[in-house]
Amino acid sequence: MAETRWGIIGPGAIAHNFADGLKEAPSGRLVAIASRSDERRASFGDAYGIAADKRYATYEDLAADPEIDAVYIATPHPFHAELAIMAMRAGKAVLVEKPAGLSAGQVTAMTEVARQTGVFFMEAFMYRCHPQIARLVEIIRAGEIGEVRHIRSAFGFAASFDPSSRLFDRGLAGGGILDVGGYPVSLARLVAGVAIGQRFDDPVQMKAIGRIGTSGVDEKAEALLAFESGITASCAVAVREALDNSATVTGSKGSVHLPDPWVPGRNAGPSDAQLIVTVDGTERTEDIRRPEHLFAFEAEMASRAIAAGEVEGEAPAPDWGDSIGNAATLDRWRREIGFVFGPDDQAAGRKLSQVLPAGLPQVPRREVKGVALPMSTLIMGCDNRDEFVDGAVVWDAWMEAGGNAFDTAFVYGAGRHEKVLGEWIAARGVADEVVVTAKGGHTPYCVPGALGAELDRSLERLGLDRAPIYIMHRDNAEVPVGEFVDALNRLREAGKIGIFGGSNWSPARFAEANAYAAAEGLEPMRILNNNLSLAVMERPVWPGCVTSNSTETLGFLRDNDVMHLSWSSAARGYFLPADLRDRLPTETGPEACFGSDANAERRRRAETIAVERGVSAHNVATAWVLGQSFPSFALIGPRSPGEIASTLPVFDIELAPSEIAWLNLEADTRAG
Repeated sequence: MAETRWGIIGPGAIAHNFADGLKEAPSGRLVAIASRSDERRASFGDAYGIAADKRYATYEDLAADPEIDAVYIATPHPFHAELAIMAMRAGKAVLVEKPAGLSAGQVTAMTEVARQTGVFFMEAFMYRCHPQIARLVEIIRAGEIGEVRHIRSAFGFAASFDPSSRLFDRGLAGGGILDVGGYPVSLARLVAGVAIGQRFDDPVQMKAIGRIGTSGVDEKAEALLAFESGITASCAVAVREALDNSATVTGSKGSVHLPDPWVPGRNAGPSDAQLIVTVDGTERTEDIRRPEHLFAFEAEMASRAIAAGEVEGEAPAPDWGDSIGNAATLDRWRREIGFVFGPDDQAAGRKLSQVLPAGLPQVPRREVKGVALPMSTLIMGCDNRDEFVDGAVVWDAWMEAGGNAFDTAFVYGAGRHEKVLGEWIAARGVADEVVVTAKGGHTPYCVPGALGAELDRSLERLGLDRAPIYIMHRDNAEVPVGEFVDALNRLREAGKIGIFGGSNWSPARFAEANAYAAAEGLEPMRILNNNLSLAVMERPVWPGCVTSNSTETLGFLRDNDVMHLSWSSAARGYFLPADLRDRLPTETGPEACFGSDANAERRRRAETIAVERGVSAHNVATAWVLGQSFPSFALIGPRSPGEIASTLPVFDIELAPSEIAWLNLEADTRAG
């Protein structure tokens, strides 16, 4: 088998461990090092016999070396994502130290780049590659301890407080959860998954407590996890307190205890380990005696997989989905104890580049009367990012793609989502470059007197003086429409909003509002913000939701040249491939709202056009929304850069009127 040639970025202590392990890996060889420090680069190069011309002063130069197959990234946590993405875009396989990223959003972006480039990517949990974990999996699968009931695990050490140490530096994402929390969490998720025949499982509930130290990072934290199977887990971590650093899996018939699961052998071989198995009261000890360095197992597994053309690690090492789920659990743990990354945290503030593939079309922008900036025809929905570090991953990519329009609402995330968007706008300094649509007046506060108070809070959260576009989130038929028009005009005259409109309003009520505005010499509603998708909404997504995909409403929009902002423009995933649709929630998924024979035929026709144009049916459905004969904009809700990338091919196609009619089921064929 071919040998994998490695380069290392970041010659710290963990890099020395990996390099020592790599010496004992038959399938891999260390050939290069990169460091911005001349002294560390020289010292590491001398220690491992690295040729002078393979000692790089920049990370980019190492990644560009055609004689390197794979890169091991051993820098502090905040740099993992950007360096892994840089290396993968250069065509290199990547093994990145844990945690792979600071958040699930970052790890998702990393795995998407791996998929796009077709290279190997793995999070470096060396303990998962040690034979003791494979043996633990065998025991559980064999049913020796019966049905798994509980996993207890801990990893903690008593470091002396040093505010300059990365362990206590919030700017370097210090603290126990991110430094060692991945170990007990990943073991719990591994065991919970194996118990149900899967590679891993994600908890459905978590309760956590923790202690935040004077430097702003968690010094000790504990979490209780519950899985859908009924399995529970307790995890503990610390950086200022020594814990027992063991793990125990308890089942209905017995238990398996691992006295030293995380670092058997530590910095040298042998890496001997023990499993103490108790079944029906009888205890036995299994000794796993291995002469290798602890990191040799990980180095060999990764080297062998890369040489064989694999893109993910071999079980029980983590695969891509496992790493995303682990990061999501750590995110939740941090937030539960109040450790949330904000825009002032140096660790979270770094902008990722190259998250989108090269060569994608840019989102076009369109002039809108009453809005100072041309706005992108696709509008980024901001109702799903709970923390700055995750929002930044998506929104930075959105701006890179040409998008500048964002949609939010007073009620999203109980206000959290407006605040996170505002943090990002301020951190990036783009208040004068973006068009933000704010929404307020949701039931039960859909009354004229509530609009101004809600708007003031929204603007405060967003850090803006004015919302270029303001939309009432709901209508309230019990209120005379003129009272809403009066209230909206007062907000406009006060300089707090620009143009305005209504969401989930009927065309009749919208027309009544504008008739009142004309009679009173007031500014009319200019935007209708209803559902509009190629698939007709058969059942409301939520009570009070209104679709614009009716002959009456489409005619009203055309005849009055009303601007339309469509929500659920992709029909909640109705036009995704079947395997992806099957993963969506049953109760709120696309079939629950859009399932019908007529919509199934529309989807079939969209799939036909998609095959012909070399795009997805999802793209065709979005093109249908944008291709209407009135000013039509579409709200989209991508949760990752990869989902943005999958949307952009819509701008490579333009539907002819005959194709739009055919998709509408107005014709049996596309001729004419």
